[in-house]
Amino acid sequence: MSVQPSQAQQAPRVKVPAGTTAGAAVAEAGLPSKGPEAVVVVRDAEGTLRDLAWAPETDVEVEAVAADTEEGRSVIRHSAAHVLAQAVQNLFPDAKLGIGPPVKDGFYYDFDVDRPFTPEDLQALEKRMKQIIKSGQKFSRRRLESVEEAKEELASEPYKLELVDLKSDVDTSEVMEVGGGELTVYDNIDRHGEVVWGDLCRGPHVPHTRFIPAFKLMRVAAAYWRGNQNNPQLQRIYGTAWESKEKLEEHLELLAEAERRDHRRLGAELDLFSFPEEIGSGLPVFHPKGGIIRRELEDYSRKRHEQAGYEFVNTPHITKDTLFKTSGHLDWYQDGMFPAMHLDEERDANGELRKPGVDYYLKPMNCPFHNLIYRSRGRSYRELPLRLFEFGSVYRYEKSGVVHGLTRVRGMTQDDAHIYCTPDQLQDELKSLLGFVLDLLRDYGLDDFYLELSTRNEEKYVGDDESWEVATEALRQAAEASGLELVPDPGGAAFYGPKISVQAKDALGRSWQMSTIQVDYHLPERFDLEYTAPDGSKQRPIKIHRALFGSIERFFGVLTEHYAGAFPAWLSPVQAVGIPIADEHVEHLQRVAKALRDKGIRVDIDTSDDRMQKKIRTHTTQKVPFLLLAGGKDVEADAVSFRFRDGSQINGVPVDAAVNALVDWVQRRENASPNAENFQVGTA
Repeated sequence: MSVQPSQAQQAPRVKVPAGTTAGAAVAEAGLPSKGPEAVVVVRDAEGTLRDLAWAPETDVEVEAVAADTEEGRSVIRHSAAHVLAQAVQNLFPDAKLGIGPPVKDGFYYDFDVDRPFTPEDLQALEKRMKQIIKSGQKFSRRRLESVEEAKEELASEPYKLELVDLKSDVDTSEVMEVGGGELTVYDNIDRHGEVVWGDLCRGPHVPHTRFIPAFKLMRVAAAYWRGNQNNPQLQRIYGTAWESKEKLEEHLELLAEAERRDHRRLGAELDLFSFPEEIGSGLPVFHPKGGIIRRELEDYSRKRHEQAGYEFVNTPHITKDTLFKTSGHLDWYQDGMFPAMHLDEERDANGELRKPGVDYYLKPMNCPFHNLIYRSRGRSYRELPLRLFEFGSVYRYEKSGVVHGLTRVRGMTQDDAHIYCTPDQLQDELKSLLGFVLDLLRDYGLDDFYLELSTRNEEKYVGDDESWEVATEALRQAAEASGLELVPDPGGAAFYGPKISVQAKDALGRSWQMSTIQVDYHLPERFDLEYTAPDGSKQRPIKIHRALFGSIERFFGVLTEHYAGAFPAWLSPVQAVGIPIADEHVEHLQRVAKALRDKGIRVDIDTSDDRMQKKIRTHTTQKVPFLLLAGGKDVEADAVSFRFRDGSQINGVPVDAAVNALVDWVQRRENASPNAENFQVGTA
């Protein structure tokens, strides 16, 4: 899941006279000092966030940053992290401090302690944090004059000392302790003016602790210092903080709903897939019901690709290392690949090498194989654009700590396409391709998108500047032509070319990276791909990489959570279940079921000994979209009654009308869940 872009907000501007604090200027301007709209920091002309205690040396105009903005929340959360660290050292005096940044929707702080924190510890820490917040301690910035002074003050904090020594090399995206060209400490000062705690930090912070109106500690996890498994393992406490108690409650309810929708839990409850320990981490198996959903996803995708002029190919799961040497993946991507299998070595009876072996690799992507298909014979400009498509299984060695259900796996099937085109075709092909991708995602029920443009990582790329500029600009134009919001992702491109990624929001408003489109001048060069131009010359094609789902597994997991397991009827493993009121009504439902099966509907009849109400509960819990009830009146009238997931019902529908309406609903691929209100149109 990716972070969605923050919405631009019109921040009020305030003039801060020289020698006056930003806080005084904000107060003079009459801006809020309490509540969700309270100003917590300001942004100066260079875009730097400043404490309200900041006093510029010359007159400046600043933007006021309110608590209910993303930047305001980040400041609140980082301030809450300081309060957490103070509480930990109050209750665990020997604890050593790591780092404590704000993160998406919350914050964390790392600690070196003698034993892991317990749930009871978190309760005690929350209580202590509330006391600190209520006391209204002031956050006061203090500049350290030298590295030596910093080391003397932080002599008892080994991890902070390391940051001081590495000051110029630290990634400051999460490390809040250093940055900005100077070393500073934030002291917590009580109502008597006494310094009661302090932490190395570049800031900024809220003026005092009462600007943290709502927080909660969430969980504890182990974390290696600075993310390196060779470093000590610390205890990381996660928390969340918001500008109001109402926003905190809203966030906690969203988390609870996300837990109810967790695809791992639903996968087990609905018997869709599992992760057998005997197979290994990140390697799922799909059960019959999950297999039906997966087949429907793939079959519809195949149909749409055929209509769009794609040609289907298949490639092996493994290859000799020379292929990935040619593509450059062994130079740039080997850490993400499974180790080599050394095969075909031959030795004589004395153990002497007679024939050297070859390293084979499980493929992490399909693109080099498709280059070989393109290169298998001469190509003419008349064949371009050539669109090759494959449901190809790939394997990536994700670290065990990041493997997560179906959304982060080690074995996956990509719906992978590679388009080879001429330079003149590139722009039209990108626009058409992006439209195709968005339309197909909408067909599956996702319709809220924005785009990210990932540009070159200056430390990890191949190719010349000109081709990168042309490729990036082509993607930018195609993205802008779509009319969707375009968000920059500096340095996020693959080593061989820039990309657009489609970010789709689910039913909970969470953003997921879906389709990716990459423009590649590099691999056609490395594989010496050519086509014959109209003038008879040999020219190099441009290659477009495109994965629509990303992977079937990940897309399956996202859709499971988007629909909370209640898949649209056209995707549901069981589309209808007949429930007789008594045994004598079974024969009637069998005739209805046959009529539905003849038209391709997946239907069962529940002939168990359970009472009717229990049968209804069972199949409603299993998210079946259509329950067909039949009693004596239904049999007599040659009718059935519909019962839906939401408990609504339509009684006494003639069998022919019921069959036609149900079949029509499925065949037109309605993504809404049927109910008595929206299904009546189909029976009219």
